[in-house]
Amino acid sequence: MDYVRWQDRPQLRQPVLIAAFEGWNDAADAASAAVQYLRDAWSAQPFATIDHEDFYDFTATRPQVRLVNGITRQIDWPATELSYAALPGTAHDVVVLLGHEPQLKWRTFTEQVVGVAIDLGIEMVVILGALLADVAHTRPVRVTGTAADAELVRRLHLGRSTYEGPTGIVGVLHDAFSKAHLPSASLWAAVPHYVASTTSPKASLALVERTTQLLSTTVDTDDLKLAAADYERQVSEVVAADDDVTAYVRRLETSADDEDLADMEMVTGEALADELERYLREQRGD
Repeated sequence: MDYVRWQDRPQLRQPVLIAAFEGWNDAADAASAAVQYLRDAWSAQPFATIDHEDFYDFTATRPQVRLVNGITRQIDWPATELSYAALPGTAHDVVVLLGHEPQLKWRTFTEQVVGVAIDLGIEMVVILGALLADVAHTRPVRVTGTAADAELVRRLHLGRSTYEGPTGIVGVLHDAFSKAHLPSASLWAAVPHYVASTTSPKASLALVERTTQLLSTTVDTDDLKLAAADYERQVSEVVAADDDVTAYVRRLETSADDEDLADMEMVTGEALADELERYLREQRGD
């Protein structure tokens, strides 16, 4: 059964898929907010959805009711939405996938996503995520890139994930893309665990910047930078009100500042983007 509801079938130029899911892989809403920000900045046009009925437990991920024009009540159901746009300054188009992590039929769901990617001729997949970690909110956000393909790891200076344990839809999708021979990578932002329930525009900003660096494109992030600065200020005010938390954050800051970065290979954004282009050309056999 095909669960994809197409409103349009766009003709795309060497497309790249960018995705994020609200839920377990989205600490502090950082990943989903980053993808939504990119989608809006690129003025991406919606073209398809994945039907929600068989994939969600609506007692866990509830639909939302809202008033339209202050009069008409409308139900907004959880959905996985796909949109597309041209990537400014590049030879690529981008497909943006944004949705809630499903609760049901993950194998069927991933088949739908992989099927869309193959149908559209997607050349590479980048999935954004965010995790809780022992990091300080006052320090730059750590963004870690991982991939399963050894050549992609080497070319794009990513890491191989060594995590073992329960996984989310991101891990399941990467496995499905690998089996379909579609190159895929993840970018993960580390979010302070002591402010887990607070939306983090600072982590979203870091993911946006790393994603656009990888794709050799740019977006205006001024308003996101303002939101990130305000986030850091507000969290600092809360932390300062508790001596124990203040001492803990200072220990995290000291740990971050004492890290030895001398053996880390520094790669410019331009070099990284050029390497991605070469990798994709080789995948196409150009």
